[in-house]
Amino acid sequence: MNQANQTDQTPTRVFLVTGASSGIGEAAARRLAREPGAHLILLARRRERLEALAAELNAAGGSASVVAADLTDNDAPALVAAVAERDHGRLDLLVNNAGVGGRGSFADSGFAEVQRTMRLNFEAPVRLTEALLPLLRRSAPSAVVNVASVAGRVGRPGTSAYSASKFALVGWSESLQLEERRRGVHVGLVVPGFVATEGFPQRELLAHRATRWMVSTTDKVADAIVDAGLHRKAERYVPRPWAVVPVLRVLLPGLYRRAVGGGRFTAAAGTGTGAAAEDDAASGQ
Repeated sequence: MNQANQTDQTPTRVFLVTGASSGIGEAAARRLAREPGAHLILLARRRERLEALAAELNAAGGSASVVAADLTDNDAPALVAAVAERDHGRLDLLVNNAGVGGRGSFADSGFAEVQRTMRLNFEAPVRLTEALLPLLRRSAPSAVVNVASVAGRVGRPGTSAYSASKFALVGWSESLQLEERRRGVHVGLVVPGFVATEGFPQRELLAHRATRWMVSTTDKVADAIVDAGLHRKAERYVPRPWAVVPVLRVLLPGLYRRAVGGGRFTAAAGTGTGAAAEDDAASGQ
């Protein structure tokens, strides 16, 4: 793991984005780079894509550096924390975006798939946050944004492992916010529905007027990340109408199960975040 392409500019705010080589992570990095005094730490496995993005941001007058790492490696969180401490001495925002998707019924995929998705979508952000929490506390007011999914609020057929990992991320995020707010560390949630990406363009949903509203873009998710992190919003659904779905699930559970039981709303890769559409996501970055 190495850092590269850091400018000589002294930043006033340091933002770390995981899964930054493509998709939502790349869009978030581009959006955050427009913030005054921002320095971006771009984290993912694919160094060449990170370095290309960092070079582009730096050439445009921004400030960005690269950490190439696989967050599922045992030593990765400590090494990332060491880089942030050594090179910046502060961290104003951590965006836990990297993750993996997946489809298949539990009967077909079994515990192995649950274990795989939990390791990438839940354990990796938890371990990274643990390593960076002391620095976030010292940098307060600071923030953590966890990119979850509507699948972390309601279940759909064929996404049991993915939903389990995102439900865990949502529950942990809510508890962590209550624990850390008195220390000045805000923990926000971004909850996307379907997101159109290069790998998963969501053509089926976009082709029908009745389901077109379900699909958003990576740029809109990036705006939501800014709201949840820099503007300290508790939770942002993308698109916003998705916020109604968990409420209906609680109020009318039988109706909800009948409506989604046929798999009508299980599209593309069975993921709500769009991050799972990326090559990096296949190994958690």
